[in-house]
Amino acid sequence: MFTRNWPRHLLCLSLSLPLGSALACGPDFPMRLLDNRGQSLAELPEGNFAFEISRLGQAIAGLKNVTAATHNPDYSYGDTPDYADQRSAAEQAGLTPEQQALVQQLRSLTDANQVVEQGSNLPAEYRFYLAGAVAFNAGNRELAADYFQKVLALPMDQRPLRSTWAAYSLGRALFALSSEAGADPDLLTQARKAFEQTRQLSIDGFSDPLELGVASLGEEARVVRTAGDWNRAIELYAAQNLHGSAVGYSSLKLLMADLAAMPEDQLAELLKGKPVQQLVTASLISRLGWSFGDEPENQKKLVKTLQNTTRGSLENADRLAAMNYQQGDYASAKAFLEHAGDGGLAWWLRAKLAVREGDKSAAAAAYAKAAQAFPQSEAWGERRTPDFDYEALAPKCRVEGESAILALQRGDYLQAFDQLYRSQGVYWFDAATVAERVLTLEELKQYVDTQVPAPPVLSQQDRDNYVPLPVAASLRNLLGRRLLREGHYEQAPAYFDNPGLQNKARLYGQQRQTADSAWWPTRRAAALFNAAWTAREWGMDILGYEMAPDYATLGGNFSLGSTELKVGPLVTEDEVKRQQASAAQPEERYHYRFVATALASRAADNLPHTSQAFAAVLCEASGWNSSLADQRALYQRYVKEGPYVEWAANFGHQCPYPDFENADKRYVTQVTDAARSALRPYKTPLLLGGVGLIAAVLLISHRRRKAR
Repeated sequence: MFTRNWPRHLLCLSLSLPLGSALACGPDFPMRLLDNRGQSLAELPEGNFAFEISRLGQAIAGLKNVTAATHNPDYSYGDTPDYADQRSAAEQAGLTPEQQALVQQLRSLTDANQVVEQGSNLPAEYRFYLAGAVAFNAGNRELAADYFQKVLALPMDQRPLRSTWAAYSLGRALFALSSEAGADPDLLTQARKAFEQTRQLSIDGFSDPLELGVASLGEEARVVRTAGDWNRAIELYAAQNLHGSAVGYSSLKLLMADLAAMPEDQLAELLKGKPVQQLVTASLISRLGWSFGDEPENQKKLVKTLQNTTRGSLENADRLAAMNYQQGDYASAKAFLEHAGDGGLAWWLRAKLAVREGDKSAAAAAYAKAAQAFPQSEAWGERRTPDFDYEALAPKCRVEGESAILALQRGDYLQAFDQLYRSQGVYWFDAATVAERVLTLEELKQYVDTQVPAPPVLSQQDRDNYVPLPVAASLRNLLGRRLLREGHYEQAPAYFDNPGLQNKARLYGQQRQTADSAWWPTRRAAALFNAAWTAREWGMDILGYEMAPDYATLGGNFSLGSTELKVGPLVTEDEVKRQQASAAQPEERYHYRFVATALASRAADNLPHTSQAFAAVLCEASGWNSSLADQRALYQRYVKEGPYVEWAANFGHQCPYPDFENADKRYVTQVTDAARSALRPYKTPLLLGGVGLIAAVLLISHRRRKAR
């Protein structure tokens, strides 16, 4: 470290710069499409079950979606109220304190008739509903149903608060009675009608604080499934899911588990129904029952039965094509695609099949149509690859990313970059690779100047809270670092995203320019050394590669490794040459440390070897951890060429700032010291010769005076 004579301008700058943020823990690494281009084009990622079932069923017109009161309840936390608490709070709403106390007392009874007698001061809808609830809890479902029907028999203006409650509870009571009667069809029908009435009452504006209108969809689904109507049950659960209820989603997953466990002949019969077929297909293309490894036997059975059942089917053709493609049955996938229409998934599959057949032109056209067909907002959620990288799968972005692979092969490098960059953070690693390794500096700068305006600077509070940098800012930072690396010192600072980085970049550029223009060696050495220090101290920020070898995108905390890019089916010789031309020099992790060491070595070249500055420059550079070989070389150079200094025992660890001002004197003393050292063995002869020479001069001078 520096122990004295710290350069004032560096000290002031370092104190004024904000501290950089550090990753608190290891990140998840996103999938990179360019790592294995053939695999990226060949695979069809698994879908997302939640998204797929959102395509099933229909929402009920006029029925409101669930709110936070019942949406996705999480009972793992103690402060989440359970359903009984919610019901109790809703039941007490709008009552006087005396009525609230009475309702609580009536709830504790076990005789419904006593509820009617003791609750005479309550409105009829409250009294009859509470009597029915007490009878239901006591196990007297028939009496409970009678009281719930009494509520619904009241004039409409006398039951605004308990109508939906009564209809919903009536449906539950009738379903319980049907179970006791061995799934009595008449009771099941009556239960269905009660749940349908619940929804209509909710739609008509009757009080529904417990959102029983949506809940009735799941209850009716249970009724119709008991009656053997799986198709209607799926439609009802799907509608419940569309209205925001987590119960609809979880119920469909449970239905899939039951279907997977079903005998093949029974499953085949159910698969003749469109809703069952759609649900099973959604499950299979989402890999609901498994992720990696060998496919479970139940999954194989589902695939086989679905394939046998849907031969020639025109329903759900794009999803059936996807399922067959994932299973490697490309002929069946192609056959289904003839009837799959113009949806995004259909065109995506056509593009993949065209790639398999070697028709790159058809593939590019199909990818373009797929990108147009997929909505920007469509998202399939996060997935894990077999390498356990993650992918936030937005099909439009994925389609454009795959299309970029073909664009790279065609040599349309700017188009490839644009397609990857449009994914924003999803495929940023791929976009960054193309930006700093494939595009020329001029191509990248032109794109940024015309397409990527500077976003607002993040506040310090945002930085403290680890708010991610906008991708536009990351791209501009990447360009700024590349400009500095390639010597465009004046242009680079403007592209960095905050004043701190701009000051660092500006300082480094000024130091390099001073070194290039200085004619006096010590001034050149000082500028080179200060540039070296700046490169070592802030190199990741202003010189680091976004991707390999430095991984500035990860703060340099992790290395994803790199493999040599080779010419192949999807990689052209021209792209390889471009990547080689833009490689780090040297191509080592933290390459800027090597840059700093090289600059320091050049600084030493411009200093007298007997000066303190020469020793101090080598001392400081040897502690910069570029490599052990560099450290040894710097120390050996000092031992061989440098002067003795008292701090040499801690060489590379405790180094003073180089004394460049006094180094100038060494240009004279170094020459005279060397001459004295060379002539020391001839000291006596030289003295005698000098005396003789002086005597001769004096004798000649004396004779000339006498001659006059």
